[in-house]
Amino acid sequence: MPRFLDCIIGPRVDQADLQHHSLRYGTPGFLLLVARVMLLVSLFIPYWQMDLVAPQYPENLHLTAYVNQLSGDVEEIDGLNHYIGMRSLNEAAQIERSVGVYVMIIFVVMLELASWIHSRWAVLLVLPAILFPGVFLLDLHLWMSHFGQNLDPSAPLSNAVAPFVPPVLGTGTVGQFKTVAWPGAGLWLAAAASLVMIVTLFFHRRAYLPLLKAQRAEKA
Repeated sequence: MPRFLDCIIGPRVDQADLQHHSLRYGTPGFLLLVARVMLLVSLFIPYWQMDLVAPQYPENLHLTAYVNQLSGDVEEIDGLNHYIGMRSLNEAAQIERSVGVYVMIIFVVMLELASWIHSRWAVLLVLPAILFPGVFLLDLHLWMSHFGQNLDPSAPLSNAVAPFVPPVLGTGTVGQFKTVAWPGAGLWLAAAASLVMIVTLFFHRRAYLPLLKAQRAEKA
């Protein structure tokens, strides 16, 4: 095996040692499997939800965001937003929604590769998936801010509402309307997967760092 690949992959585990300490060496791979399953399941359930409380809608308007699509009362909300000069919700995060499923699949593949890496390089493969829930909320906030701060001045009610930033979590007020936003089950599941991955890194270090130190001592 080329030297640089050997450095990336890390020390191999002796079969006798593997059988004697199967739990120690098997735990990181098992936890990464759990994280992969959680990420895949999260693809099919909502990541973010919002209710628009409006006087003319007794049952409110509801918006649901998945990794790759928006659903709910999108047209009705766009109709209300049109009057204050806000662009259509479907114009937001088009690239993110078009690649969302593929990005998640890439995360799953990276976690699979990380289960075979016995060096610190495994952190680089796991880190993007750990950060994903936070990046999702940050990206959503930036889009909401962009839309709320760049209202069309020619809209019928453009003078009635000052530029605003709808909160991605919690309650906000826009004129006579109120928004209530909360994380969906998919985002909670992805966040739980991130915690599992962080725990995995602890067990990964505990399992393979002694082998790496022993390998370095042999070469010294």
